[in-house]
Amino acid sequence: MQRAFTEPPAARRRLVGMSVSLGMPSAPAPVLAPRRASRKIRVGSVAVGGDAPISVQSMTTTPTTDVNATLQQIAELTAAGCDIVRVACPSQDDADALPAIARKSQIPVIADIHFQPKYVYAAIDAGCAAVRVNPGNIRKFDDQVKQIARAAQDAGVSLRIGVNAGSLDKRLLEKYGKPTAEALVESAVWEAGLFEEHDFHDFKISVKHNDPVVMVRAYQLLAERGDWPLHLGVTEAGPAFQGTVKSATAFGALLSQGIGDTIRVSLSAPPVEEVKVGTQILQSLNLRPRKLEIVSCPSCGRAQVDVYTLADEVTAGLEGMTVPLRVAVMGCVVNGPGEAREADLGVASGNGKGQIFVKGEVIKTVPEKDIVETLIEEAMRIAEEMGESGDGDSAGSPTVSVG
Repeated sequence: MQRAFTEPPAARRRLVGMSVSLGMPSAPAPVLAPRRASRKIRVGSVAVGGDAPISVQSMTTTPTTDVNATLQQIAELTAAGCDIVRVACPSQDDADALPAIARKSQIPVIADIHFQPKYVYAAIDAGCAAVRVNPGNIRKFDDQVKQIARAAQDAGVSLRIGVNAGSLDKRLLEKYGKPTAEALVESAVWEAGLFEEHDFHDFKISVKHNDPVVMVRAYQLLAERGDWPLHLGVTEAGPAFQGTVKSATAFGALLSQGIGDTIRVSLSAPPVEEVKVGTQILQSLNLRPRKLEIVSCPSCGRAQVDVYTLADEVTAGLEGMTVPLRVAVMGCVVNGPGEAREADLGVASGNGKGQIFVKGEVIKTVPEKDIVETLIEEAMRIAEEMGESGDGDSAGSPTVSVG
């Protein structure tokens, strides 16, 4: 039987009495590139562009006509950290449901308009914070720009000019032969110019494509053409795994160049998953304050414990914890102690036991069977201390970083 290591009383008193500072660094976290200078607009209560934080968006999957179900999903998205939500509005029945949704939603609502210009006006009248228009599939859109600009400006509503590879204007498809990056940008710049001719500037632009390479190139070209706020997205990115990889690749490439003011990860998965992925991308690039992060090794022949199960159990046990806390779950004596010391809380496992670290100091050694329980207890204690000092945060959920 392994006997638990007991820290000498004096050392234990020093650890108990010490001030554990686990908040974000006092200096700004380093980023890969300064943000591109873009104009700032508002989507309801959320600022987009300029020096505003990069926001995370998603879209409801419920029928918009089912107001209660849509509001329930918006509540779930809000709890997951979503900043702005989009709802589909392809019909009059959907338009009729917008006032109740816009009024009761906890976060700004964007109406997604297709086919008929009249739904743009309906969304503005309904009190939506913004309207997304796709010029490629709204009949006679160009003829309506002046009226749409005036209605939006009078109501204080912003717009998104959303150009998609799948619904590019036929004129541009004929010119380029397919939805190239240049075709997407030409469409976006043309429509932006129409609004600017009427002195309307409260809009952001997206140029989405399902190929990350084409998408990245399109945004790079668009960023050179004007100071519009840019909404990033890989359209139809695919199922959760594939879509996450494609979105992270494309967003990482652009955000590392300072390009992007708001993002939406498009997954064939529940929309809450989109928010989780988007949030984690921003946190990984230091573009959003980090929350709880679990650093775990990928396991190898050196591992003397079941790292996969250990990391899963710790993650499950800390579900809902939101303090900026890094927890290291390591499975061997090679890199484990070093990684555990660098984390706020960690364990280096081996030989049937685990050394528990708090801010670089070993506070105890416990049997393997007690590792998960001990880590959770220590995390809860630290979180409680942070809550009492006002350093905690109430949004988000644990994230797992495997390195």
